[in-house]
Amino acid sequence: MTSDDCVIVAKAELKMARQLIQDEIRDYPTPISGCDAQYNYLIGLRSSISDALSALEAPRFVATPRTPSPTAGVESR
Repeated sequence: MTSDDCVIVAKAELKMARQLIQDEIRDYPTPISGCDAQYNYLIGLRSSISDALSALEAPRFVATPRTPSPTAGVESR
């Protein structure tokens, strides 16, 4: 298994976890009070999973001597 395969599996697992949490939130018994710890935990967990997915899907800038910052452009020599 390659590192790319691992990232693909991680994304799939995170998407499945997000869907399961979304289903649990949808089926949560109402009325929901603002201080409901379990419900607030699910909302927070869903946000954490979404943040993790965003981090895996976002392009990353890696500085090099020829391109020291994202806005520097490519230095020609």
